Amino acid sequence: MDKAQNTSKKKILLVDDELAILKLLEFILKDEYELITRNNGFDALSWLDNGNIPDLIISDMEMPYFDGADLVKSIKVSGFYREIPIIVLSGSESLENIKAKIPYDISGLMAKPFNPGLLKEKIKTLLN
Repeated sequence: MDKAQNTSKKKILLVDDELAILKLLEFILKDEYELITRNNGFDALSWLDNGNIPDLIISDMEMPYFDGADLVKSIKVSGFYREIPIIVLSGSESLENIKAKIPYDISGLMAKPFNPGLLKEKIKTLLN
């Protein structure tokens, strides 16, 4: 019965270079969703290019190599991925700066530290 439940779980791609944030996100979301974690935008895009399509992406803004803005741009200009909802998390930039850097339609923007309850609420709204 557990296996049947797992296959029906919505899939969320978590992208952050901070292990503590990934662990926190896993802790608050693991019971309700299937989670895939990547440490930077490049690895996340590579995972997507291998034919994987999540129901939602939660990405940090500031990451080495390929940051959140680059990842969002790559997803939103793609014919395959542009409909995937994206929530962007940021620990240092103002939300206005992020909106200026990401001129694409994103589904959510939250400052770190984020409220786990509000994040879960936003995810439920986007996935239902």
